Amino acid sequence: MTPQPFRLRIADDAIADLHARLDMTRWPDQPAGPPWAHGADLAWMQRLATHWRHRFDWRAQEQRLNAFAQYKTPLHGIQLHYIHEAGQGPAPMPLLLSHGWPGSVFEFAELIPRLTDPARFGADPADAFTVVAPSLPGYGLSFRPGQPGFSVEQIADAFAALMTDVLGYGRFATQGGDWGASISARLGLVHPRKTIGVHLNLLPIARDPARLGSSPAAQRYREELQHWLREETGYSAIQGTRPHTLAFGLGDSPIGLAAWIAEKMRAWSDCGGDIESVFSLDEILANVSLYWFTGAIGSSFWPYYARQHAAQWPIPEGATVDVPMGYAEFPAEILHPPRELAERTFTDIRRWSALPRGGHFAAMEQPELLAQEIRAFYRPLRGTA
Repeated sequence: MTPQPFRLRIADDAIADLHARLDMTRWPDQPAGPPWAHGADLAWMQRLATHWRHRFDWRAQEQRLNAFAQYKTPLHGIQLHYIHEAGQGPAPMPLLLSHGWPGSVFEFAELIPRLTDPARFGADPADAFTVVAPSLPGYGLSFRPGQPGFSVEQIADAFAALMTDVLGYGRFATQGGDWGASISARLGLVHPRKTIGVHLNLLPIARDPARLGSSPAAQRYREELQHWLREETGYSAIQGTRPHTLAFGLGDSPIGLAAWIAEKMRAWSDCGGDIESVFSLDEILANVSLYWFTGAIGSSFWPYYARQHAAQWPIPEGATVDVPMGYAEFPAEILHPPRELAERTFTDIRRWSALPRGGHFAAMEQPELLAQEIRAFYRPLRGTA
């Protein structure tokens, strides 16, 4: 399991192929009604395509990623890619950062420096972390055709092995949103002796309206959850039941792929309907392009399929995560479970913060706010690694 240094370099002919496909896009019509009411908006997607074809600089995005120390290592039957960036401080704490869907390690480009070198951003160098940020198995640079699919439970075990067996960290901190939240919580459940703490910006708890109780907070959450289940989960149902059928379309059409991802980036972010108020076109396309060039969109659906066909959630009903936990609630997150519900699963909540702005993609939207929360949560836990 010897790690090998890695640098990203996509072949010129793959970039030329992308450009040719963009030139041959066959566009749908725009349905009646307001823009975005039925999914991705035609006019915006055409503008995104023009930028992608004529102005987007993929080589510049490669340089952004290659500014970090990257490696690949054989682990659990795949070649796992990860960033391993050393902290700049007196005693950096090892921190595992886990992304989700439809994200990638590009999400962490602005967050990682704030964690590894806090003094550079006016914070205390004693709060430094050494950051390990893997590409999830089946995602981006941790994918090659024919490899086995990984459930959240299997990803957590693989990441525990990466941190302890490969990198030699006896204990480590965790942080995640989206699937990364489930992975982090799972690590706290099944590897508590290795896990210093669990910091989350999404709560990975079962979404069953019947189990919520009758308090005012539970009732508010029930209404939010019912809307989410009714209006926002079509993507999850497809990815969890017929993922390979979807993969044919998204793996063959760059515009189809971009629409599938960008619509979620708009819907789940704190953008007020204007996606470019939060993400630049280059940021959107860096993430989309990584999925495109690696051919990993179909394999990225596997955690949905595994979850859909499992008997229980990664944190089973009645199980508890007993390591220290911190939660940063961003106002435009997809769901806002009340603390009383979280306390059924997380028995040692040390920090619970309601942030003034930001959404589901907190590491990209509000890297400074998220970094502050991570540093504050782990500050009293230092010395336990």
